[in-house]
Amino acid sequence: MQSRGVVRSSAGLCAVRSCVLLLFIHMSAPVEARKVRGGRAQTRRVQQQQQQQQQQQTPAYRERVEGAAESFPLDFTAVEGNMDNFMVQIKNLAQSLYPCSAQKLDQDMKLHFLNNVSVTCNDGSPAGYYIKESKGSKRWLLFLEGGWYCFNKQTCDSRYETMRRLMSSTKWPPTRTGTGILSPQPEENPHWWNANMVFIPYCSSDVWSGATPKTDHSDYAFMGSRIIKEVVNELLTKGLDNAKVLLLAGSSAGGTGVLLNVDLVAEQLESQGHRGVQVRGLADSGWFLDNKQYKFTDCLDTISCAPTEAIKKGIRYWGGLVPESCRQAHVGEEWNCFFGYKVYPTLKSPVFVVQWLFDEAQLTVDNIHLTGQPVHESQWRYIQSLGQELRSTLRDVPAMFAPACLSHELITRTYWMDIQVKGTSLPRALHCWDRSLQDNNNTITSVNGSHGNHNHQKHKTPPIRGCPLHLIDSCPWPHCNPTCPTIRDQLTGQEMSVIQFLKHMGFDVQKMAQQQGMDPRKLLGMLNNGN
Repeated sequence: MQSRGVVRSSAGLCAVRSCVLLLFIHMSAPVEARKVRGGRAQTRRVQQQQQQQQQQQTPAYRERVEGAAESFPLDFTAVEGNMDNFMVQIKNLAQSLYPCSAQKLDQDMKLHFLNNVSVTCNDGSPAGYYIKESKGSKRWLLFLEGGWYCFNKQTCDSRYETMRRLMSSTKWPPTRTGTGILSPQPEENPHWWNANMVFIPYCSSDVWSGATPKTDHSDYAFMGSRIIKEVVNELLTKGLDNAKVLLLAGSSAGGTGVLLNVDLVAEQLESQGHRGVQVRGLADSGWFLDNKQYKFTDCLDTISCAPTEAIKKGIRYWGGLVPESCRQAHVGEEWNCFFGYKVYPTLKSPVFVVQWLFDEAQLTVDNIHLTGQPVHESQWRYIQSLGQELRSTLRDVPAMFAPACLSHELITRTYWMDIQVKGTSLPRALHCWDRSLQDNNNTITSVNGSHGNHNHQKHKTPPIRGCPLHLIDSCPWPHCNPTCPTIRDQLTGQEMSVIQFLKHMGFDVQKMAQQQGMDPRKLLGMLNNGN
């Protein structure tokens, strides 16, 4: 009898806690929410922001970008400016409910191998994906992993010896923890935390373009494009068929893979009758240039080979596929479609581009190696011109985020909320993009109902007032943006200040001050202050 009383008392307490949590969530998502200007909330400013928000309220964001309730109608971006305090309260309540549940909330993504065993990694082992389902959500995020490529037997044999996990699934772990835009934590991922998360490991070494199986006459399979297609087919049985938004995202080679496959995924869903799914792309650090190398070298390995030569060799070796519209624009020279500024104008699906203006991978393939020794003046000029060239290729991209930093990959970094361009963070810019596409989707109807025409118009979606989409730094040198990631000396591992880094890069304060028309002491002071 005593144990029953304890159980009944515990159950009653859990019920009370559940009611309190539900009431709190309901009251936290009113019709009028607080609008924020973007950027991550700092704990020390929480009280000040609360007072400001009480004094001035503006019309709310929609509760969900899709306009329909999911697991519960709470948009964390709407409270981004007060996120720390808000999340402390949510977590305290949620943690108090854990003992009431028989199962603890599992937030890791779990490995699933493809049912179609003919679609494999390079070595013939089964391809697969990691998934964390969110039953109430109609939004799906599919992420393509990056990791360079190989383009002939010699480079692929070397890759298999040194980076086997990128060519085989034999040692994949059973679970993965999402970070950045794949994080299930709303304070790290305010807009996509509750989506269905899918991480597709890169094991095809073909920039996600191949459709060639392994045979008795070939050493490796190259099936990157087929892997994506099979993953989408399997996800249709797990709820993707009822989705409203599918965001195909990727970093580095995965970012280029987004550009190569986003239209193919859209066409795949449309051909199977799933026209209600809005397919979008998010390409991170995959916007490479086919520019002239700083120092020409023979095409002997992946790192030193010029991108154009590597892709020309690779596309033949992989049996690579490119979007049909781009193929028609570059008949006989389909390798052009692996370069963002050439393939992007041919795409029908809306794509958001994230690209560091001074991308480390781009500098590596251009044979600029920042390995402890100060760079020469000619290298410094090359680095600056690279930033200018990249900036010019992004000029006509309406939805983009391009900080003037020396780095590579961003959207899965834990610090992805901290980087800002012109006062706007990347999560904020992506939310603005979502809103603009949703508003546009509500007002534009396709002439013939086709997926292609419908999405092509979305490229030209005007930005919402106070919600910028085209964000690119205008300052001319690496790390001139004070929110850039921490720089570390590649030899010692020690953190470097901005001025230490620029001096290491061969930065001439006197000459740069003269070019900018300011006193050298003022410029030095600005750099020391991180401006």
